[in-house]
Amino acid sequence: MIYFDNSATTKPFTEVLESFMKVSSSYFGNPSSLHQVGGQAEKLLSQAHAQIAKILGVKTSEIVFTSGGTEGNNLAIKGIAMEHRGRGKHIITTEIEHDSVRNSVKQLEELGFEVTYIPVTKDGRVNPADIERAIRHDTILVSVIHINNEVGSVQPIQEIGTLLKDFPKIYFHVDHVQGVGKLPLDFYRYGIDLCTISGHKFHGLKGTGALFVKDGVRISSLLSGGGQEGKRRNGTENVAGMVAMAKALRMSEDLRKQKVDQLRQILGTIKSGLKQIPEATIHTPETNEAPHILNFSLKGIKAEVFVHALEQEGIYVSTTSACSSKRNAPSKTLIAMGVSTDQAESAIRISLSYENTLQEAERAVKAIQNSVKRLREVMK
Repeated sequence: MIYFDNSATTKPFTEVLESFMKVSSSYFGNPSSLHQVGGQAEKLLSQAHAQIAKILGVKTSEIVFTSGGTEGNNLAIKGIAMEHRGRGKHIITTEIEHDSVRNSVKQLEELGFEVTYIPVTKDGRVNPADIERAIRHDTILVSVIHINNEVGSVQPIQEIGTLLKDFPKIYFHVDHVQGVGKLPLDFYRYGIDLCTISGHKFHGLKGTGALFVKDGVRISSLLSGGGQEGKRRNGTENVAGMVAMAKALRMSEDLRKQKVDQLRQILGTIKSGLKQIPEATIHTPETNEAPHILNFSLKGIKAEVFVHALEQEGIYVSTTSACSSKRNAPSKTLIAMGVSTDQAESAIRISLSYENTLQEAERAVKAIQNSVKRLREVMK
């Protein structure tokens, strides 16, 4: 099997699973309990906070554990909106955000908030000047994805953060779910106030994640409860999952430092093979692109048909994001980039991890080329 759908989810590292099992069986106490078993769990949870904070280059107090990217984005956006709605009800985001951001702000629109959606270029990037022009006296939040989950375009986070420093009352949220473990961010230097990560995108477990909330930034909690995570995310913590996520993040960061160039080489091999196919159009930009995501269309071939054709060869890819793929709708990101509906409906996403190899890429290229020829014959 060749697994090229890592932006949807990654396979947990063996060491991560072992860590989860050990904590689940030996340190199963509720970290809020006063007895020794609870104290042991609380110690492990505190260590996980500290380890993740150190890797991300932030303070331990600034890490809030969540259930993943969707909850993290909801908590950041709605938490800021609810906490600061007395000062303003205007939010700025982009046309290429993940559904967890897009639908969060749409919910807020139903509650009387106003949202400005910044367009992107044909390369899938926003222009920071467009964000600056959209700022109003009542703007309270700017939310921008770091790496687009469908085409891999990298947004100018540093430039946006720099311009927002002139607007200290506006909070800056970044969806870093696809970037963590691939392209690092300096949260403080880039002026980021809130930042989302998700464990299962870097070989951790599903149901684990974290939200960076800069010291001094107040957010309303989405869940009422016992005051866990500094009263920002109530509910009994998933101690084993968070310990496992800390291990996954450390291992992924080590691999990034060793193998990110190799990852780009593997993606480049696939891209070169696609360029030899007359029917193929590559949508991932040539510059400011992620090292692990490649999006392309095959003229006249529906995406779901091609996904299943490759599956027969033991190669697993996807269409749009996993959250949107079953809706059978064209990619909103590609449409925003000016791609035609026909091309958007035939778009395929390949997404790699550090476990993929050059040999897999070479085999996949041949399978793609052969599948295109076979489907063309059938369609004649």
